[in-house]
Amino acid sequence: MKLTASVLLVTTIISWAASPALSIRIPDRISGNANGVSDQPLRTSVFALGSFWRSEAAFGCLDGVVRTAAGYAGGSRPNPEYRSLGDHAECVQIEYNPKIISFRELLDVFWTSHDSRQVFGQGPDVGNQYRSIIFTNGTEETRLAALSKEREQTRSKTSVVTTQIQQLGEFYLAEPEHQKFELKRNPFLLQLIGNLPEEELEQSTLATKLNGYAAELCPPRMQRQIDAKIDDIIRKGGFVDISVLMSTLPFVILLYDMRLLIENVI
Repeated sequence: MKLTASVLLVTTIISWAASPALSIRIPDRISGNANGVSDQPLRTSVFALGSFWRSEAAFGCLDGVVRTAAGYAGGSRPNPEYRSLGDHAECVQIEYNPKIISFRELLDVFWTSHDSRQVFGQGPDVGNQYRSIIFTNGTEETRLAALSKEREQTRSKTSVVTTQIQQLGEFYLAEPEHQKFELKRNPFLLQLIGNLPEEELEQSTLATKLNGYAAELCPPRMQRQIDAKIDDIIRKGGFVDISVLMSTLPFVILLYDMRLLIENVI
């Protein structure tokens, strides 16, 4: 009887997953990314704009951003750690497709995502590790960064823009507990993507997007679309307690890869 019930459950779930109405496919849940840009040459930019928890989320939802990572840069101490930063700043590293989003557009998000006039910190976070820095790769990025800083200073008539512009040296990846921090604070979203192992989570484009979504930092249109997609899945009965399924049918978790559920949104 238990075997028959299990077979029936698997058949029902597979039929549900194949429903055209839900636009679900079952590819490899680890490889590839939601933007479909894995074959495109990617570029990397690094910015410091306060706490890297929120900084990583601020860039995650942007079209063309493939991956983000929290880390440290701008200082001289080798192998910095969270409790031993030395003169480094908390930073976010962004891998992006330049055919979809440009360095100029990343600069725009940088300026609007923090207060570049604040000295020795950001908001309630006080300290040199929270300073504002644009890290550049080459003379063209340095030129664009300088022009954007001039424009920002023009807008700020009463305060000095404190942002530094530096050539990027070594970027040090932060400890695992600091990666995708906003997403990790949302057990529901983590469960929907299958509670990915840490290494997969850090490399996942989907996790990058949902990290921004969890912090409510996606562009309004995308935030609303993801809200609606998740609500629709739940309303149609598409959400099943994965912890229950895993206890009897571990492989069924593949059907709940969130990348498949919201692939048409992000």
